[in-house]
Amino acid sequence: MRQISRRGFIFGSAAFSVVGRGGFALAQGVGGGRRLLVGTQTSGTSKGVYSYSFDPVTGELGARALAAEADNPTFLALAPNGRTVLVANELDTYEGKSGGAVSSYTLDRANARLIKINEVASMGGGPCHVAFDHTGRSAFAANYGGGNAASFSVGVDGRLSAAVSFYQYTGQGPDKERQKGPHAHRVTVSPDNRFLLVNDLGLDAIHVYRLDAGTAKLTLNDPPRWRSAPGAGPRSLQFHPNGRFAYCVTEMASSVVVLRWNARPGVLETVQEVVMRPPEFQGVTAGDDIVIDREARFAYATDRFDDIIATFAISPESGRLTLLNRASCGGKVPRHLTLDPSGRWLLVANQASDNIAVLSRDARTGQLTVGKSYSLSRPQCLVFA
Repeated sequence: MRQISRRGFIFGSAAFSVVGRGGFALAQGVGGGRRLLVGTQTSGTSKGVYSYSFDPVTGELGARALAAEADNPTFLALAPNGRTVLVANELDTYEGKSGGAVSSYTLDRANARLIKINEVASMGGGPCHVAFDHTGRSAFAANYGGGNAASFSVGVDGRLSAAVSFYQYTGQGPDKERQKGPHAHRVTVSPDNRFLLVNDLGLDAIHVYRLDAGTAKLTLNDPPRWRSAPGAGPRSLQFHPNGRFAYCVTEMASSVVVLRWNARPGVLETVQEVVMRPPEFQGVTAGDDIVIDREARFAYATDRFDDIIATFAISPESGRLTLLNRASCGGKVPRHLTLDPSGRWLLVANQASDNIAVLSRDARTGQLTVGKSYSLSRPQCLVFA
């Protein structure tokens, strides 16, 4: 029997008014609609990965279907070929041993189903994030509980190899509760496909590796890492479309750090840090994730427990951020957010209120307006295919 990970904070179900049947989208659908895939925690009533139809004109989610029954599929990644889906099975025990799993699926677009290809050990407990490289021939996993990261080769049929590279981190941060050890939280491939960056919430670092895309082999870069402020907890990372800047959301500082990326040596340099937490908010908050619109004019980042989306204007020259406003995330404890392909809608997976919120977006001003809400138990990740 597989044991589900309980990394980070433990959340109970919170009361929140929702309507509809919940959902996420996958691929181009009938009549020009799209589909959304949603990863979930299966500690509630969810059973795996779900799919939904999505109307890009109205922003409405249609009927929900179970795309694949799976153990705690909390994060998903779509390969560049649009056919292979990578799943992080966030478990503490896998096949009788300490650790989690990574699964590969083929996307059956016609039937909105995922067909399993294979599953391998993630090499650490609580895998919370997975990613493909830009060729789709390499895959990566960040193991939060294990405090390590691994890479895998991907066959032409989408089959995952056993781990090709594995890096175990050691040490601790200044926060005695949250940083007793390393906590790998995000794996991000550089725009030129030459580097892999691993956010480590426990060690206040982003580790940098050189990537051999042909073999999925990783070697430690020189210099090997970027350091955040002590106790900040780097959680997520998003590159600017121009490839010259990256944006790191810190969990414990509830901030967005603007980083300059020097692609030749693989070096990050701090440019700016902006706090998301409202100054009047009393209590603990936790930064979550960030997305950037297609034109790179606006960035949207989520903060938990104050449950907001912070909207930022992006300077095209310096990459620096200007906080425009804070708005409700449409639920409790946001875990992931995404823009639909049209850029007209922002969707948020709210874990504690068991709902997906759909917000309309004004592309000219960046302004968000909370719209409809769709119920789903413990949604974690939203991926349009």
